[in-house]
Amino acid sequence: MNALEHNGYTEAWRTFGSSSPRPRAILVISAHWYVNLSAVTAMARPKTIHDFYGFPDELFAVEYPAPGDPALAEEVAEIVKPTWVGFDHDSWGLDHGTWSVLLHAFPKADIPVVQLSISADRPLEYHLELGAKLAPLRQRGILIIGSGNVVHNLRRIDWDQPDGGFDWAHRFDDAAREHLTTSPAGIIGLRDHPDFHDAVPTPDHFIPLLYFAGLAGAAGSTADVLVDGYAYGSLSMTAYTLDAHCPEQAQSGIAAARLPNPAVVPPDNTNT
Repeated sequence: MNALEHNGYTEAWRTFGSSSPRPRAILVISAHWYVNLSAVTAMARPKTIHDFYGFPDELFAVEYPAPGDPALAEEVAEIVKPTWVGFDHDSWGLDHGTWSVLLHAFPKADIPVVQLSISADRPLEYHLELGAKLAPLRQRGILIIGSGNVVHNLRRIDWDQPDGGFDWAHRFDDAAREHLTTSPAGIIGLRDHPDFHDAVPTPDHFIPLLYFAGLAGAAGSTADVLVDGYAYGSLSMTAYTLDAHCPEQAQSGIAAARLPNPAVVPPDNTNT
């Protein structure tokens, strides 16, 4: 729903896009392409995927007609060897984990976009290491984005807390911040956090953070908080940047877009 609105989060994404050097292309690791292998979109014109249900018609009407970049897909496959990466020429495209953010950050949709799937059958270490392997792409003008949520538990949503977070959500989000802003390579340690299973009931929305941490570790750098906050008790909206120089974001009065009818919220494992 943030795709349709302007709020503190979408303004932060817009500020990030407008203050960043124009990338050659964008590589996105989205929580919503969670399959049993590593694959990259390799089509010249990726379709806009509306991979959800129960939302307003205007959300299904959103299009993000960014071009693809088959050459970047080849670079991704080459740079992460011996990890096998398949080329997806027609089955996927740009899902809402990608376009709901990019249409605010880069509204002209004129920068090529490629998605890298999350391999569901691999351990957390695999994704952290794969993120580090992708680091050379940043030196070639590629912007890499991980799109998910540090805390994402749809079954625990509290409709009376549209802008709040449960204590356990705060604790886990704070622990993630401590790792990312001091020692990103230690992010795997979060799986031993006492609130891990509440914050991460399924791994799909958490794993993009591991790619980001891998990039930070490879750069010998730490993350900066772009914007933070909570939604419906069990969702964290915290976003991080690496080596970006964004104007300071106002944190007061920030609120995520409202969800539609509670009856249509899907379970966490919808895209597993």
